Amino acid sequence: MRKHFLLPLLLMALSGSAQTFRVNIAHAMQSSGLDGRLLLLLSNNDGQEPRFQINDAAGTQMVFGIDVDDWQPGHSVLVDMHAFGYPVERLRDVPAGDYYVQVLLHKYETFHLNSGHTVKLPMDRGEGQHWNTAPGNIYSRPVKIHFDPAHSNEIALTIDHVIPAIPEPQDTRYIKHIKIQSKLLTKFWGRPMFIGAHILLPEGFDTHPHVKYPLAIFHGHFPADFDGFRMTPPDEHLQPDTSARFRIAGYNKIVQQEAYDFYKQWTGPGFPRVLAIEITHANPYYDDSYAVNSENLGPYGDAITYELIPEIERRFRGIGEGWARFTYGGSTGGWEALAVQVLYPDQYNGCYAACPDPIDFHHYTTIDIYHNKNAYYVESDYKKTPRPGYRDYLGHVSAMVKDMNQRELALGSRSRSGDQFDIWEAVYSPSDEDGYPKRLFDKYTGVIDSSVAAYWKEHFDLTYIIQRDWPKIGQQLKGKIHIYVGDMDSYYLNNAVYTAEDVLKKLQGPACGCEVDYGDRAEHCWNGDHAHPNYISRLRYHQMYIKKWAEEVKERAPKGVDLQSWRY
Repeated sequence: MRKHFLLPLLLMALSGSAQTFRVNIAHAMQSSGLDGRLLLLLSNNDGQEPRFQINDAAGTQMVFGIDVDDWQPGHSVLVDMHAFGYPVERLRDVPAGDYYVQVLLHKYETFHLNSGHTVKLPMDRGEGQHWNTAPGNIYSRPVKIHFDPAHSNEIALTIDHVIPAIPEPQDTRYIKHIKIQSKLLTKFWGRPMFIGAHILLPEGFDTHPHVKYPLAIFHGHFPADFDGFRMTPPDEHLQPDTSARFRIAGYNKIVQQEAYDFYKQWTGPGFPRVLAIEITHANPYYDDSYAVNSENLGPYGDAITYELIPEIERRFRGIGEGWARFTYGGSTGGWEALAVQVLYPDQYNGCYAACPDPIDFHHYTTIDIYHNKNAYYVESDYKKTPRPGYRDYLGHVSAMVKDMNQRELALGSRSRSGDQFDIWEAVYSPSDEDGYPKRLFDKYTGVIDSSVAAYWKEHFDLTYIIQRDWPKIGQQLKGKIHIYVGDMDSYYLNNAVYTAEDVLKKLQGPACGCEVDYGDRAEHCWNGDHAHPNYISRLRYHQMYIKKWAEEVKERAPKGVDLQSWRY
């Protein structure tokens, strides 16, 4: 009887007296039912639209989200106490005051998966899986209101704007673009699915028509175009900005200067002539796929390795053999660079993994998924100590793991936020009974599911996989693995590298011959450059790793292959 008595009280608490929001869609904006995540955004300032002020920093503003299914024309949706929010959990807890309010519908598409499941997800539309800039999403302009949770009236809002389409990048003399329909991914998703790449051609590509080139694969987040390459000097009229992250003024000019300097190196004498590519594989869960086969995302690893890369090499005269391909990247790209090298050991001949996402799940950022019971709090009989999620180089913490996941939960249920912890679940987890990623931990309470942790270990814990499979893949991997990280990485990614290093050092039959290096007091994303500050070295991935590989390949290439024609 007690449980039956408490339930009405809980419902009353959730739906108690408070201001709510009644949302309509302008008639011209809708002709059929819509699915998606309806986001209510509140900001105490008008420095930017509220949709651009949601983040993990101390200055974040507020977002509240609800799922909508088959929202029909002419009908309204109520955003009330049931909407889950960040950093304030419920509308009733919002302090009374003046706010700029905005609503946005992040649209979902229905996918009929090859597994037999039907799921609703936000397909990427060329923006790199960002809900606040996704073309086709509809929203309202910000309006100023007075909000008081002690009042009980409805505030009416109307969605009457749509985010426009993003034009495709255009080919230039040096930069080309490719997009192919993947047969593997199309079969998995039950609709046409495309992957592609931005390709930087080597100097002399047209004047050396018989030369075939190695392939430099730069893994990372969604690239709108090939980044960091500029054929003209910095814009002398560019207004200097200030980088809060690096605590430096005029960083935009530094970025342009570095891009121009790279162009001069790339086209100058002595630079290795290779094809450099950045892959585009944004998908319904994130801005990239992590470049591996996944139960929830499908066979992206095979699609990239066996469909996309051979097609790039065919069209642009790549050598087309595993010894002549190498991978590099930072953060997500660092994990991908190492993962594809380990999982496809014959297809790549070297990886340079900077500040990689957790490569040992004993240190899943600050969580040990195998031994901890809760992702959000340290185990204790009496204390409730939250686990840190983000720090600076001095160790000052500005976000907790729970905070970061609360933001994601407000932005999307069932791993649909398009953000970091959700994509890790989407890639690493098995599917649940409805076809969505199975949670590693309860997104609200933080309680860890040990069965999911066991699945992660066998399929995606790279340190464990290297150690487990070394008798089979050691000969193919020796000398190919390079890992770099700052010892004050902002997301604690150095902790997983420590344990990985311990394992790599002990490998025998053969010895690993791996390189692991640390940057003193370096934040995310240190990449092995001891000579320059992080804000400079992060702009020099291509220069650093292409030159490094071009020397190392002399020792790892099969006898008799062509190592000279592309060094003109």
